[in-house]
Amino acid sequence: MVRVKRAYDASATSDGRRVLVDRVWPRGLSKDELRLDEWIKEIAPSTALRQWFGHDPAKWEVFKRRYFKELDRKTAKVQQLSERARTSTVTLVYGAKDEHHNNAVALEEYIEDRFE
Repeated sequence: MVRVKRAYDASATSDGRRVLVDRVWPRGLSKDELRLDEWIKEIAPSTALRQWFGHDPAKWEVFKRRYFKELDRKTAKVQQLSERARTSTVTLVYGAKDEHHNNAVALEEYIEDRFE
């Protein structure tokens, strides 16, 4: 099972394996506060794509298409994450304020569409 959770929300045992999927560390949070099991920067959107998107909901569909193309070049890492999610809960942790238009939500969709 894949879940998505904002880094600033409290961690819970139900989160299972917590994986940060952002390229940059969430501001103001320590390693202890975040309680991560893993940080996979490689599957985060490129800096250029992240900056272009700027969490603008009007760019959401184009962002997802471009991000999915980037992920298509990193299938081994994404597949490894997907395989973990088949046997246990994996929570994709992100730092963005927008809970509906962020790379973790897009990554969850990508995993569900491509690997499940």
